[in-house]
Amino acid sequence: MTEGALPADRFPEEPVEEGVPEAEPAPVERRYPSTIGGACYLGVLITTSVGFAIVLGGNWRLGIRWLASALLAAATLRLVLPQRDAGMLAVRHRLVDVGLLAGVGGLLLFLVETIPDQPL
Repeated sequence: MTEGALPADRFPEEPVEEGVPEAEPAPVERRYPSTIGGACYLGVLITTSVGFAIVLGGNWRLGIRWLASALLAAATLRLVLPQRDAGMLAVRHRLVDVGLLAGVGGLLLFLVETIPDQPL
């Protein structure tokens, strides 16, 4: 390949005609609130933070219950909210998100209830 030559899959940019304005993209219709999922996501984050604070405070069972409830709430919200409103709760396909969130939340609840108390 000679210097200055473009690879076969690359094309030089088309020249822009002078005096012709570029077309502006159509404005996107804004919905208020833009996504309810964003507010739900913040609620899940706050609940998770409370759970971590409780765990750090020494009551690990109650803190893990808070974490599990946040995950189960996120799974429920992801299941019922439409794709366009799910916000950051929508990461993958809906059933994958719901399955992972509910699975981890349910597993945490199961472990909290089945791990026996240990003397200090």
